Order: sequence, then structure tokens, then C-alpha cells
Amino acid sequence: MGRIHDQILQALSKRNYQPVKTRELARKLGHGGGSFGSFRQALADLVQQGRVEITRSQTIRKAGPQGTVVGTYRTLANGGGFVRPHAVDGNQAPEIRIFPENALDASTGDIVMVQILRKATQDRPATGQILRVTERQSHQFVGTYFERSGEGFVKVDGKVFAHSILIGDPTTKNVKPGDKVVFDMIRFPSPEERGQGVITEVLGPQGAPGVDTLAIMRAYHLPDHFPKDVLDEAHHVAENFSEENLDGRKDFTADLVVTVDPIDAKDFDDAVQVIKDEKTGHWSLAVHIADVCAFVKPGGVLDREARSRATSIYLPGKVIPMFPETISNHLASLQQDKVRYVQSVFMEFDPEGRRTETRFERGAIRVKRRFHYEEVQAFLDNAPNAPALDDATANMVRNMRELALILRLRRHRKGYLQLDMPEPELEMDRGGKVTGAHYRYQDLSHQIIEEFMLCANEAVAERLRDADCLFLRRIHPEPDPLKLKAFGRFASSLGFEVENPEDRFALQRVLEESAEKPERTAVHYALLRSLKQAVYSPQEEGHYALSSSCYCHFTSPIRRYPDLTVHRQLDRLRQTGKGTSDESELAFLGEHCSAMERRADLAERELVKVKLLELLATKLGDHMPAMISGVAEYGFFAELKELPVEGLVHISNLHDDIYRYDGETHTLTGMKFKRRFRLGDEVTVEIARVDMPKRQLDFRPVLAITKQPKRGQR
Repeated sequence: MGRIHDQILQALSKRNYQPVKTRELARKLGHGGGSFGSFRQALADLVQQGRVEITRSQTIRKAGPQGTVVGTYRTLANGGGFVRPHAVDGNQAPEIRIFPENALDASTGDIVMVQILRKATQDRPATGQILRVTERQSHQFVGTYFERSGEGFVKVDGKVFAHSILIGDPTTKNVKPGDKVVFDMIRFPSPEERGQGVITEVLGPQGAPGVDTLAIMRAYHLPDHFPKDVLDEAHHVAENFSEENLDGRKDFTADLVVTVDPIDAKDFDDAVQVIKDEKTGHWSLAVHIADVCAFVKPGGVLDREARSRATSIYLPGKVIPMFPETISNHLASLQQDKVRYVQSVFMEFDPEGRRTETRFERGAIRVKRRFHYEEVQAFLDNAPNAPALDDATANMVRNMRELALILRLRRHRKGYLQLDMPEPELEMDRGGKVTGAHYRYQDLSHQIIEEFMLCANEAVAERLRDADCLFLRRIHPEPDPLKLKAFGRFASSLGFEVENPEDRFALQRVLEESAEKPERTAVHYALLRSLKQAVYSPQEEGHYALSSSCYCHFTSPIRRYPDLTVHRQLDRLRQTGKGTSDESELAFLGEHCSAMERRADLAERELVKVKLLELLATKLGDHMPAMISGVAEYGFFAELKELPVEGLVHISNLHDDIYRYDGETHTLTGMKFKRRFRLGDEVTVEIARVDMPKRQLDFRPVLAITKQPKRGQR
């Protein structure tokens, strides 16, 4: 055991030790400078050994008995589950299998201490038993009420619990069988006892309009209203705003500035202007971002609520904004023909797209034209439905395309990994019922604005870095080399050779080679699963996928709290010549914002799934084309091509053979007839079963077309 390991253990063993975070402990032990990397590695070693644990709030404390690990538990439908040990600075240990008899009363999301019973082998994961639940994810759950033998029960939504929960006295809420309800867990279920709860809210009959959305909001603890003092402050700020008062700002209201957003957008964070010097080929790009700082003061009630929410949440048919609509859809929103306050980044580029000059201003603009993406794309395509534009605006839109393509080519040459992951978009009637769905792809009009926002984000991050300011960066850590090697082997099994999967340019080539082939989705998903998750942190790490050494989020302060903190740092730097922030406070804020971002993404995905399952419940027996999106020992998952939803083909429904699973190639292969089901293959499936309470979709295979091109034919 090394010296740093001993220092850590001694510090954590002191009777007066109070749990602190990684950087603070490193500083206390004299490893805040050049030896911080060695400190992090020593800490990771101790966590892997089960001698130190990381809490949910990322503080460090001594672990329990020797051979124990602390992590997050998730249940399986058939009982038991897995524990994912807590990572330290991106170092993630493999999951530990927990069998039902060793699970105590833990439920999905709980923080648990696990005793290792058997170490992992090449073929099998480690197994363990839960010693205790150290922190509950939640005591509030959502499910469907039913009655049996004179008693009330709730079948909890999803796969959190294998059995229904007994309800003490349902008569107090006038609940009826079939109602969707919220309840507090009084006693968590265990292998020996059924859980017990008390109903706190009746949402309404299952299937009634809006009930599914409410159920997701309660399950993920999403806010559904703003407190009165928050609304009062927003109205007070609005009443004191005047378009005639520029507040000492630079006046850019005469400039040709445009916004480009989705057709149904209500809040407009960003506006742009592009000017080309026809003689020299040099470019000027202005990115104007809503100056939310002007209306939201640090420590006020508006700021408190926004910090708690951390992000706006976009559910199908409903937006839960970070700020009240008075701010988000009016005062700070860059509406056409309205004078609005902005923080602006002015960038100069040479003909090859190299940024040669940058300056930052507090300004005021008046947007001349609000575009939606479809209008810009139609204009660039010379489509019949293209909007009529005056000469100056038309010329600028063409210049926007030219500059964006130059900048994108330059970013590509740096090794930018463009993962093409289309987003599902539901088609709903006025009552909120899903009538269909499709994938939303990013066309050139989206890419133009994305490129300009990336440039502004990088410029701001570099300015703060060069001034030695601490700020919330958007970091995307380097991926695990072992996962990249596994991806390389998988890509090779599809016919895409990867000589060195740790080389970003080799990964870039695979993405490009697969872009127009049926295997595109499989390749892009597989690479995405090989990468780590992007997070907010003050740590000086770059953004791997963007190939950016210094990056932050600056361009969406209406809907992302980290952007607001960056605006404040830029303001402070402008006013005082230096930035001031507490690193521990920033680290905690980054963890909170990252967690709230994940919560928003999970809630959106879950509600999309619920609404699509409701639609598919009316299509039982239908045959649909699909693509295999995941393979396991127990079967394979397939994603429908017509609707963005995934279902399971259980191995018990593959009647024609006995199938063997190969994890290396993500394949199920019949031992007798050699029929193969592989990640990325096309299949035709039958909609066999929709289980709404478990949110589970089962398919049966109808026809499989496995594509096995010979090497060298690509």
C-alpha cells in the first residue's frame, strides 16, 4: 500500500473527520497541485478494494467491513438485481449481481453497501449480498390501484418491485380500482414480506387524458408549479423593464440579426448575424445570447428556484420551464421586433475558419426575422415553399451556410465525432392522444446554428480559462480503452475494420463509412455506449466527442442553469477583471445540474415510451419492420422502423433452434441451422404483448434477414 493510500485511510479514520469531496480532501492532504492525479488514482484503488466509499453527494468516507462496496442498486423483473459501484473520477468498476435472497428490501436507485461473496470471472459477474441500505432513492412511488380479497393494492409502474404493495386505508382518498395513484412507502418489500404504503394522491383513471404525464411527473419528482414568491418576483421584474432603457449597453438594434428555432419554440435564447468581407474572404460572426442575468439576481427567489430545477424539461405535449413564462417566454426571449438585452460574442474568422479575434459585449438587439428550421432549409434547397426574403436577409442566410460548412470542416479535421442519433417525435391529437411518431433528424439548417453555438461556447470557455477563472465546464471524459477495443471488435464483425479504436480519427472513419449503410444505427449506438457521459464540472477536462480542449455551455441560459453561472462569471470578469468562485461549491453545483439533466432525459424517454405503448396496444398482431438494437443471452431487443420504440424478442420465442449467445459479436446463433440474429440486422416482428404496468413490449419474430457481407466488399 502506497504512501498516499495510507494518508487517505488515516484521514478518514480520525474521530473528528467530516466527509468532504475529492478536491477538498486532496488539498487537506497536500495533493492539490501536481500530485492530484496520483491522489485520484489512490482514491480509486481504495474504492475498488471496498475500503473507501463515495456517497451520493460525492463526499468520501471510510467503507464498512473489509470486502464491501457501496453503489446504486437496480432491480430485475424476476427478483434480485445488480449494484453499480460508485465511480471515482470516471473510474467505474463492473456491476455486482445480487440474488433475491441477498437483496434485503432494496429497490431501484437505493444506495447500498454490498459484501462481495464471489469475485468476478471472465464469464460471470461478481456476486454479493446487501448488508444495508444506506440511502433511499425515494419513498414516493406511482402505480395502479386494484383490489383483491377485500384488500387494496398498488401495482407499481415499471419494474421497480416484483410484487404489488399493500395499501393501508384506501378509503380516505376515495380511490377506485384502475386509478393511477401516488403513494408513500411505509415498509419496503423484502423476500419475506410484502411492502406496505399509504396513498397520498389520486391522479385519475388509467388511460384518462393527461394522467400518464402526471404519473411520470410524480414518479420523477418533477415540479408542476412555481411558488407564489417566484411568480411575484418575475412580475415585478417585468413591470420595471422598458425597451427604451438600454441600461448602458451597446446598441445593436439596427443590425440584421435573426433567430432560427423549432417551429413550436416559445423561448428564444440565441440570435446570430454573419457578415462576409467579399474582398478578403474574412468572416464576422455575432452570437447574441439572452441576458438572463439582467433579470435574475444571485440569491433571489427566481435564482433559488432556477437553481433547484437546473434545467427546463421537455415532455411530449408539455414543457416544465426553468423560469416562469414571464421571463422565459417574454422578458428574456429574443422575440422578433422587440428590444432585448443580450450578452454577445463577436468572432472574426479567416477564410480557412481560424478564429482570429474575439470580443464580448453587453448589448441590446432587435431581431429582424424569426425563422424556423424548415423555412431556412426550404430556402437553402430552393424549394417551392421557400419563404420570400429581402436581398440582405437572403444573402446573409446563404453566408450563414457557407461559414458553417467551413467551420464544420475545420472541426472535422480536429477529430470531431458526429454521432447521428435521431430523436423520437410524437404526433398527437388535441386531446394529447398519440396518433403516430417519427424520428427527427438534424438537417443542414440545424447544423448551421449548432456550429455557431459551439464556436461561442468555446470562445467563452477560453476567455474564462485565460483569465484563471473557475467556471462550470461541460466536460466529456476520455473513454475507457477497453470499451473502445470492444467497440472495434464489434465494428470489425460488421465489416468495418478499425486498426486502432483508441484513435479518434479511426472512429470518425467508421462513423462515416457506416453513414449510408443499414448498419449505421448499430454502429452509432455501439460507439455511444462505449463513451462516458458528458457532465458539468469545474475540472479542467476537455470534451472528447467535440475534440475540444476547453468547452462550456453559454448559449441557453433560459433553460440551463450552468449557462447562467457562466454568464455571471463573464459579467464579473468584465466588471472587476477577475472571477471569483468556490471550487467545492462549483463542483457540488455541477453534480446537481448533471443529475437534474439526467432526470429530465429519463422522464422524457419514459413518457415517450408510455405513449407509444398505448398506441401499440391497439396494434396487437400487426407485423412491422425493425432493427436489432441489443442482444443478450435471453433474447434480443429490436427497434421498430416505423415507430421509435424498442421491444424484446425473448429466446423462448425462437422455436426453430437452440441459440448460443456471443457477447463479443453481439450475436445469437442457432446451433443446428446457423441462423443468426446480430446487432444491426433487420427483422420483421409481430406485436405480441404490451404490458402497460411494467412498460414492457414483447415481439415475436416473423422474418429475419441477416446481412453477412464478405470482408472487402464494403
